[in-house]
Amino acid sequence: MKDILGLLNDLRRPRLLIRAARIGAQDYRRNPHLNRLLGYGALPRPGAALMRLVEIESELNERRHADDAAYSVSRHVEVLTAMMGEARILREAAY
Repeated sequence: MKDILGLLNDLRRPRLLIRAARIGAQDYRRNPHLNRLLGYGALPRPGAALMRLVEIESELNERRHADDAAYSVSRHVEVLTAMMGEARILREAAY
């Protein structure tokens, strides 16, 4: 079984989504971003937050592929941005 960072490296998404998320990740702030995406309350640790974000992103990607009217590009970018930010926190903690 792969670790969470390995799963992120294997994600394949459209270039435009990734590019927008990378730009957003430069200004990533954990508290406001995670509160908006995961709900208010105690923030989970970076690993747990990243797992939840992966689940949310997977659902969004399924909606994107299905051409679902409820799909939101801006929310997808926001989730990918948070994933990149949390991954950066995990990588920095490992070193």
